[in-house]
Amino acid sequence: MLIFNCTEAASKFFSRVHKGKKVTPVDANPPSSIIEDHELSGADEQWLVHAITVQRKHVLLVIHVKTRYCLILADLKKADTEDFVARFIDRWVHGLMINAHLHKLGPWLNPELMAARLLQTCEHQRFYRRSHRSAQKHIDEIAWMFQEKVAHTGSLPPDETAAMVFDAQMNDTPRNSKGAKSYFFPDEEMTLHWLRHYCFLDDVQLHAAKERRQQVARELTALEHEAWLKEYERENSNS
Repeated sequence: MLIFNCTEAASKFFSRVHKGKKVTPVDANPPSSIIEDHELSGADEQWLVHAITVQRKHVLLVIHVKTRYCLILADLKKADTEDFVARFIDRWVHGLMINAHLHKLGPWLNPELMAARLLQTCEHQRFYRRSHRSAQKHIDEIAWMFQEKVAHTGSLPPDETAAMVFDAQMNDTPRNSKGAKSYFFPDEEMTLHWLRHYCFLDDVQLHAAKERRQQVARELTALEHEAWLKEYERENSNS
């Protein structure tokens, strides 16, 4: 099950008035006021959702409470829950798979298992009016950076590809949270979470996948640095 914990702003976004009555999918009385105290099955995912307005458009920021993996969905229609869920799932899966293949994790991905578990997880959704102080701090930071990006470019992301690029930048930003031993990268944490819960990898397999991912990440960083040096040398040789 997908559990969307909504801030006050997000709760208002999902609500509408029909024939003088408020209609909303958001339950103001969750099983527990504390997200971590809400017992989950193995196929449940807890997300925090916040809403802001940028250039008069609705923007939702969604962050995974456990891994702090985030998605930014721009230009959404108010109270259109169905469209939100569809766009959310599509962005989540596509972004994660692109990142996994970029880091050469194909040998650990099982398409059939992933599809079956994903269907089980996403078949039902619950919306609760519930907050999370630590995750909210990360959302506020991401919201500020998104607004700065829009101010610089002059527009919201023109398409899903551009939006996914911003997601990737945010998820490659080191973060910290209560209980974490050190700083971590949300994209790596979500990848490991996905491999464990959607591909059913054991600890040994997870360790091997993590080692491969970190090795490829180092190689990609080295290639980017080499490309930067070549560009720097080219510019200086022409000056």
